[in-house]
Amino acid sequence: MRAAKPSTSYVHFTELTTRWMDNDAYGHINNVMYYSFFDTAVNAHLISAGCLDIQNSAIIGLVVETGCQFFKPIAFPDVLSVGLQVAKLGNSSVRYEIGIFLKGEEDAAAEGHFVHVYVDRASGKPVPIPDKVRKALSSLMLPSWGPSKPPSQ
Repeated sequence: MRAAKPSTSYVHFTELTTRWMDNDAYGHINNVMYYSFFDTAVNAHLISAGCLDIQNSAIIGLVVETGCQFFKPIAFPDVLSVGLQVAKLGNSSVRYEIGIFLKGEEDAAAEGHFVHVYVDRASGKPVPIPDKVRKALSSLMLPSWGPSKPPSQ
């Protein structure tokens, strides 16, 4: 198993609080909840950027792929910092990379990815990512030199 990425691998962070019902019988957050954390962080960013009106947007992103790798358990009542970055921005799709961190920690407790394909809500057919959404997504991309300091001039 590879090591978790540090928090510097992410561009934007959303704070979430675990809930009592998120724990499973083994006393840690059930694996399915991580996907809910991913969805919440991505859509909260899109809503705050003014790119998503969940009731009325004519063009919406549908999840077509997701995955998660776990490094250490989290449990209620942990506070989480969910890191986002856009790894790939295509014509009609975007791949997010997401890190779940215990608040204040540098190494991820879990990492995953989440792919949205943008579709026309009425027809369900893929469409190009709208310019306003593309701009918000571009802001989540790491600079070309990556998570470290920019190259010397």
